[in-house]
Amino acid sequence: MRRTITIEPVTRIEGHAKITLQLDDAGAVADARFHVTEFRGFEKFCIGRSFQEMPGITARICGICPVSHTLASAKAGDAILGVRIPPAAKLLRRLMNWAQIVQSHALSFFHLSGPDLLLGMESDPATRNIFGLMESHTDLARDGIRLRQFGQELIRLLGDRSVHPAWAIPGGVREPLSSSGRDTIARDLPEALLIATRALELGNKVLERHGREAAAYGNFDSMFLGMVGENGALEHYDGNLRLIDSSGKNVEECDPARFLPLIGEGEEVWTYLKFPYYKPAGYEQDRGMYRVGPLARLNVADFASTPLADRELRRFRQWGKGGRPVLQSFLYHQARLIEILHALESIQQALENPVLGEEHVRSHASVNHEEGIGVTEAPRGTLFHHYKVDENGLLTHVNLIIATGQNNRAMNRTVLQIAQAELRGQEITEGLLNRIEHGIRAYDPCLSCSTHATGSMPLDVELLDSQGRLLQHVQR
Repeated sequence: MRRTITIEPVTRIEGHAKITLQLDDAGAVADARFHVTEFRGFEKFCIGRSFQEMPGITARICGICPVSHTLASAKAGDAILGVRIPPAAKLLRRLMNWAQIVQSHALSFFHLSGPDLLLGMESDPATRNIFGLMESHTDLARDGIRLRQFGQELIRLLGDRSVHPAWAIPGGVREPLSSSGRDTIARDLPEALLIATRALELGNKVLERHGREAAAYGNFDSMFLGMVGENGALEHYDGNLRLIDSSGKNVEECDPARFLPLIGEGEEVWTYLKFPYYKPAGYEQDRGMYRVGPLARLNVADFASTPLADRELRRFRQWGKGGRPVLQSFLYHQARLIEILHALESIQQALENPVLGEEHVRSHASVNHEEGIGVTEAPRGTLFHHYKVDENGLLTHVNLIIATGQNNRAMNRTVLQIAQAELRGQEITEGLLNRIEHGIRAYDPCLSCSTHATGSMPLDVELLDSQGRLLQHVQR
């Protein structure tokens, strides 16, 4: 008798989704699907608007990573204008992007995944949350809040608000960083660096305790995609796109504006979330599957470019066998911590750069090109904004390829791998449910971004037979 286990919604992620496990006649997991059940359609309702408005509009896609969208959109606008933005504007944009990396990664590690990692995958769900973490690990929870506060405050100092800043625009940014803002960042940076260093040591201890999960959660061959800077440095704002295979061999490296022949978008009827893939390899049987985000960026980069992050990157790469890339998606957690450290060190370097004090932060022009592509590295991975406009700068085509979508095939593979490893017989246990959910949390998906909703509902799990009859019902 074939049975289906449904987990709905998946909790402690941004957005709504459910997971369905299909059992075979022997009770083993035959298939797993990660369904994204929300839809927003930003691409469609932006048609007819001016491309100049897009950094402000697309920032509203998500309250967690608005900076990523506003920067990618502004870069697409730069291409439509055909301008080279001033050096100060480029450095200021980088500064805001690093701040975004810090605050978003801190939220993911300390508050969304921390309860699983520190309280235990099978601990009581009533306390396996941020409030339980605050009670049992007060200093750690406070560290997470302070680190997020640092990133959010830096964004506010640049863009006048910490959420949806209307600051990055086609041609540059609206205004430079004030001297008092620079002093505030410099004052708070040492504490942030100290917290990041403590978190990295904690992360290494977590990996020692969770060796079982590290070995089984999302451990499979795939390609990896991310930006690299000069000489292959870890990069988050501007550089070449690099795609490597599971052995570490370069498959592609190109200007991000030339991504269109490389990336296709597959679709399935059971989810709103698309399945981007590497076109030359094809869509079928996961041949074109690749991963993006912190794990991918550390895999594609040759080095981190800042001293402390370089040291941690060398340590991190010991998880790759025989010099191969790190394949385990559970290691996304540690990759985020390394990126936080890299971002903070990069902010420190930027504060010492005299270019940061220059007043010229915007280049002016009219529409010079009817197509623009903006690519940047969001916390969750590579983000593509592709626009086409008419002679008046009104949008005729908008396509957003989001990091979460690019990880979609890998998330489905991870859910299947965990379920096959953890499901015992036909018993639905709390530990099983949370381990499967955690496989998704490792990617830190942002579903509001990737389907282009709000609300809450309890976890509801049903076990059905092949005729749709209810065999077991579990609620939180």
